[in-house]
Amino acid sequence: MKVDGGLGSDLRHAATNAREAEQAGYAGVWTAETAHDPFLPLLLAAEHTTDIELGTSIAVAFARNPMTLANTAWDLQSFSGGRFVLGLGSQIKPHITKRFSMEWSHPAARMREMIQAIRAIWDCWENGTKLAFRGDFYTHTLMTPFFTPDASDLGDFGVPKIFLAGVGELMTEVAGEVCDGFLCHGFTTEKYLREVTLPALERGRAKAGKTMEGFEIVGPSFVVTGNDEAELEAAAAGTRQQIAFYGSTPAYRNVLEVHGWGGMQDELNALSKQGKWVEMGGLIDDEILNTFAVVGEPEQIAPELHRRYGDVIQRISFYAPYASDPERWRKVMTDLRAA
Repeated sequence: MKVDGGLGSDLRHAATNAREAEQAGYAGVWTAETAHDPFLPLLLAAEHTTDIELGTSIAVAFARNPMTLANTAWDLQSFSGGRFVLGLGSQIKPHITKRFSMEWSHPAARMREMIQAIRAIWDCWENGTKLAFRGDFYTHTLMTPFFTPDASDLGDFGVPKIFLAGVGELMTEVAGEVCDGFLCHGFTTEKYLREVTLPALERGRAKAGKTMEGFEIVGPSFVVTGNDEAELEAAAAGTRQQIAFYGSTPAYRNVLEVHGWGGMQDELNALSKQGKWVEMGGLIDDEILNTFAVVGEPEQIAPELHRRYGDVIQRISFYAPYASDPERWRKVMTDLRAA
């Protein structure tokens, strides 16, 4: 199982963080689109590393268009020597329409078409195929030599892989159909992964006439650990808050419903509208915490992650929404890679 880490978004530390992650043995590092651009740190990371994979987890797809994404991904793939993974996600409607001032409609169908359009643009640039993409949401029919990158930019490694994040079944099917991998949301449980996510991916692969062979799933990642009781309690508190935050989002209700906890989403959502974030964390009891997160001392984490997900996922990235010691994660990573 590949073990990935987070790169962080601070450009001042991106190069150092990437070097340290590569030296520590991580297979890849991911950036997230939160307060900063997710692509810029990866340019610095590519410049200061040689082997580690570099990806976005995630870049907000609907804040952009297929041409801009194709261009940025092409350049990062070229500069990194074939190590870039374009990880996309849809975000939710209020962010797309109110934060980015972009269109929102039929997200799964739009995402499928966006990825197909990106691939059509790459095919034009790489193979000289005439650009004639016409869809319901995107149309790309003009490409002149002046705006066409040199196909030799990609050397022998070809265009980037595309991974897609999702929770709902429709978006997950799209990932299986048109992508190379799937980024499980942190708000995913083993039961949901096995009963909902995996079947949806398999349906998508079947639509494309493909099997799961070679398709990568980046697994759930909430981990609660510490070197003593106080550290464990602090880690648990931070993780309860994050689980509650995700649980308050209507789009993620189906994860809770698989476990019979759908009603809690209404409570969390109501509290979120009142800004009662601490009270929200209090609704996440030990059963819920242990369902979403692997909880234990450092030496217990790798065996439990492997037990839950070892036969389903190909790589994992830890999600720890609390301050922690980097050495602790190196121990977990070493154990997980050896499991």
